[in-house]
Amino acid sequence: MSSNYICFSVIPSLCYCYFFSAKIPKGIPRLISLLPIFYLFTILPLYFSSAFLTAITTFSITWLAIFKLVLFAFDQGPLIINAPNPKIISLPVFISIAALPLRTTFTPNQNRKKPMNSAVQVVLFAVIMEIILHHKSEIHPKLVLIFYCVMIFLMIDILIALSSLIVKHFLCLDIEIESPSNEPYFSTSLQDFWGRRWNLTVTHTLRCTVYNPVRLVLLNVIGRKWAQHSASLATFLVSGLMHELIFYYVNNGVRPSGEITGFFVLHGLCLVVEIEVKKVLKDTWRFPGLVLGPLTVGFVVVTAFGLFFPPIIRNGVDESILEEVGFCFDFLKDKMLQFVIFDKICNF
Repeated sequence: MSSNYICFSVIPSLCYCYFFSAKIPKGIPRLISLLPIFYLFTILPLYFSSAFLTAITTFSITWLAIFKLVLFAFDQGPLIINAPNPKIISLPVFISIAALPLRTTFTPNQNRKKPMNSAVQVVLFAVIMEIILHHKSEIHPKLVLIFYCVMIFLMIDILIALSSLIVKHFLCLDIEIESPSNEPYFSTSLQDFWGRRWNLTVTHTLRCTVYNPVRLVLLNVIGRKWAQHSASLATFLVSGLMHELIFYYVNNGVRPSGEITGFFVLHGLCLVVEIEVKKVLKDTWRFPGLVLGPLTVGFVVVTAFGLFFPPIIRNGVDESILEEVGFCFDFLKDKMLQFVIFDKICNF
């Protein structure tokens, strides 16, 4: 199966969901009708030879698209307009939102990044890429990991910005897209980082598919507080498992070590403790944001050093992705240079 076939198989699959599954009553019957699509989306990454494309496909299709379709089965999520009565969005928007790591928003201009920010992010990513590709052996390993942290943040933002560009300018769809993040480097707590600033598309999807259902099921069983904490831990566990799945595909079936799941479970536990400590202290003892910010970001970075990055580096995934992304950047630079030279000749 070629990669072209894989890409084009997504659109007919989503058309099936739109024209056939949408006509089936919501709930378990509609969910059952979606099972063939879930199977297809699960095996799609297996047919890519590129580590980078495998990671993107697993993230966008195997993870987010399936989770969005699960919500769609129950008339929930970004593929459904809930006010005043639930109804499905238009087909082009349905395909775009389902297949791309995007989420629509009905609050225009809220948290939207200026176009210049995206350009700065691309330049910064290119600079770091050049440093890593050509001078990695001369840089301290810890500094390399810091660069990796910055690159992951920039890559997610750039990926979603490109997806938004495709939707708005190439598909000419006039919809508001939620910003991918909200300056996570200014986080003052883990609750702030994971809940309101980091990778908002994933955050909202996990909240709807994992946190809310688990909390509602446990609410009358163990009480409101423990239902919320259990739902938070379940959300972090699912997030960890989905990240493990991404690297399982990228690593060509290498058995997961569990370290990445451990990273997310650790943060879930620390977030629960943080919430309880805040309740106990209330306003009697509060650190200023200038202290809490570096402590929060530092904790995320240090735990990523110990749990998130080792399995990636150990199996050489970072090198494969860097080489592929570096090749793309070199290709784009050459094309841009050729365009500039051609333009100069024409104007001369």
